[in-house]
Amino acid sequence: MEKEMVIILDFGGQYNQLIARRVRECNVYCEVLPYYTNLDRIKELAPKGIIFTGGPASVYEADAPTCDPGIFELGIPILGICYGCQLMTHSLGGKVTKAPVREYGKTEIQVATRSKLFHGISENTICWMSHTDYIESPASGFTTIAESSSCPIAAIGDEARGLYGVQFHPEVVHTPEGTKMIHNFLFEICGCSGDWKMSSYTEQMIQSLREKIGDKKVLCALSGGVDSSVAAVMVSKAVGKQLTCIFVDHGLLRKNEGDEVEEIFTKQFDVNFIRVNAQKRFYEKLAGVTEPEKKRKIIGEEFIRVFEEEAKKIGTVDYLVQGTIYPDVIESGLGKSAVIKSHHNVGGLPDYVDFKEIIEPLRDLFKDEVRKAGLELGIPEKLVFRQPFPGPGLAIRIIGDITPEKVSILQEADYIYREEIAKAGLDRSIGQYFAVLTNLRSVGVMGDERTYDYTVALRAVTTTDFMTAEFAELPWDLLGKVSSRIVNEVKHVNRVCYDITGKPPATIEFE
Repeated sequence: MEKEMVIILDFGGQYNQLIARRVRECNVYCEVLPYYTNLDRIKELAPKGIIFTGGPASVYEADAPTCDPGIFELGIPILGICYGCQLMTHSLGGKVTKAPVREYGKTEIQVATRSKLFHGISENTICWMSHTDYIESPASGFTTIAESSSCPIAAIGDEARGLYGVQFHPEVVHTPEGTKMIHNFLFEICGCSGDWKMSSYTEQMIQSLREKIGDKKVLCALSGGVDSSVAAVMVSKAVGKQLTCIFVDHGLLRKNEGDEVEEIFTKQFDVNFIRVNAQKRFYEKLAGVTEPEKKRKIIGEEFIRVFEEEAKKIGTVDYLVQGTIYPDVIESGLGKSAVIKSHHNVGGLPDYVDFKEIIEPLRDLFKDEVRKAGLELGIPEKLVFRQPFPGPGLAIRIIGDITPEKVSILQEADYIYREEIAKAGLDRSIGQYFAVLTNLRSVGVMGDERTYDYTVALRAVTTTDFMTAEFAELPWDLLGKVSSRIVNEVKHVNRVCYDITGKPPATIEFE
């Protein structure tokens, strides 16, 4: 049975992933495709509905992104958001012009609750506006179904054709009833059944991996992070001992992490597991290096070398598993929107290792969905909900050069911090939190003696998308306890600071 789906056409807006998240939260599967996707491809996918995203362009400009107007004749319901709403109007003969008042931020709008899109929504509701253009006159067949004081046409609908457009962003948290509007579109307008569940997804994926791989050999570079671990377990459930996981311990992991990963993969799952203790190699290569990008490069290259050496011992493998997830795919430039960053889960491996094809079992999933899949697969919560951890590990949380002594200091401080946050019951509510070893040394007094030791910085942020973040307002008594424990229990630390900078202007990580 083909799964029901909704297509999101990407016109370069900043909230496109968020729209997909909201749709999937309603248990409806969706995929983000570039706006120039061929009409035949859309017909072939037979979606129950289509959503046009926002975007930075103006529809009346010569080079504005557009789609095949034939899309409006398919009989498939469409919801246009912001730019998508204006594009629908423009394409079907309505008029879009520059707004006399640019709307940005929270705005109260009045909705026509008789419209299927606004069924069960308050007549006056708050929405997040972000536009410089507006609809001067809707296209034929459309009626105005919402308005605001400065935006007389805040939403439009052609009930007969199932075409709807909103000038605001229902997908963001600043539109409190926005998810309900998306739910109305999916269920009241598109007739979705909402049968997308993680348990059925993991079963289907394991079955399709089994069929694809057959009796061939598979190799996985295991970092111990959530994505690569879930991908490895999924493949292991499909083909068991045909999978070999190579776990390179570069000596820059958090305290006990290497042992925890090894225990899970050797005791709980039936895979060939190889742990390479390469700490010495990495420390030697990093000796005296202080520049962050250089550290990253050295670690990335050395990881490949170690992996390559181990892979050669195995010989030719047919498939390489990577833990690529959906945001990686979108951020690498799915549409013609700006490429935020190129993602290479295991940078450059294809050039070095003898294999035929890459398998990415998680490439359709968002991070929270990956975690759900991990729990479905029986991976312990401790690993599934572990904090996001960068590939270069603690190397970019140690300012300045890397030494085994500094790694040990940071591992202990970070362990105490994480332990106390978990004890306070805050470990799931904070977006990310970790300790940093600064290269700042200062004078202190311990036991009537003068000390000259390191300063540890603590970082904790709240974020939904990791694109922006605010510092977490941790309780003072918790910070006091963490500080006291670090200074008393970790040698060579005599000062603890808490970083209260948001992103922007700072990044979440220090380097």
